[in-house]
Amino acid sequence: MPQHWSTEEVEAIVADHLQMLTLELAGQTYSKTEHRRRLQAKLNNRSDGSIEFKHCNISAVLIRLGIPYIRGYQPRSNYQAMLAEVVTDQLKRRSMLDQAALAAVQQPAVTPLGADFAHTLTQAPVRQLRVAEAQPEWQWNKPAIKRDYLEREAQNQSLGLAGEEFVLQFEHWRLNALGQSTLADRVEHVAQSQGDGLGFDVLSFEPDGRERFIEVKTTAFGKDTPFFVSKNELTFSRTAAQQFHLYRLFEFRKQPRLFDLAGEVSDHCLLDPVSYRASFS
Repeated sequence: MPQHWSTEEVEAIVADHLQMLTLELAGQTYSKTEHRRRLQAKLNNRSDGSIEFKHCNISAVLIRLGIPYIRGYQPRSNYQAMLAEVVTDQLKRRSMLDQAALAAVQQPAVTPLGADFAHTLTQAPVRQLRVAEAQPEWQWNKPAIKRDYLEREAQNQSLGLAGEEFVLQFEHWRLNALGQSTLADRVEHVAQSQGDGLGFDVLSFEPDGRERFIEVKTTAFGKDTPFFVSKNELTFSRTAAQQFHLYRLFEFRKQPRLFDLAGEVSDHCLLDPVSYRASFS
């Protein structure tokens, strides 16, 4: 049986991971192979696979804290409670990571032209239960952090608008590819033409003419990045389940791709309440 990671090993790999994340968010190149080679000297004969898996565990912790994860290290949620503690402790001392992350999520976005829509659609992630080796209550009581960068990105109106315009292009392409050019011409950006309170952003169509209601959620980060939905959007996804589609655009600044969540959002995702409306009557 493999030995548990020691505190010293966990601290070493977390420090290396956060350094790579800072470089990635700042748009600077780096070599994962070179980082792993230097890191192995500080570890107890860990295999490449073991190191890779631990990096994926760190991604899962970062996602729970509202922080983007490194491209290629897909989040794996079965991690040590100690790992979460080390990550949160080291984040407090990473002012450069804070600056790079904040700049990345607030950066304006432009709708790309000439996208290869034939390779844009991909499979959605599979919903998984979150499990920790110990102290599972950590999962539900998020430690204090400086800011939720993913929430900041969700408020980036430039990125949101660029994503919606990209989906307009995609829907025109999809319907034209199905031989439905008349329907393609009727695709409408209703969030702009009618307002953003409808519960969806783009009105499109099925090949038989039935309406397709599309809500667009856009991120510059990876496929597993969480997104935010309003109460209105959740309600609409339930009442119009036969026609509702949530298009999740990801890696938008690199090579935009999307997956389609059709029907009720709750059928596809774990939903965590993150805010409440406080009133006096």
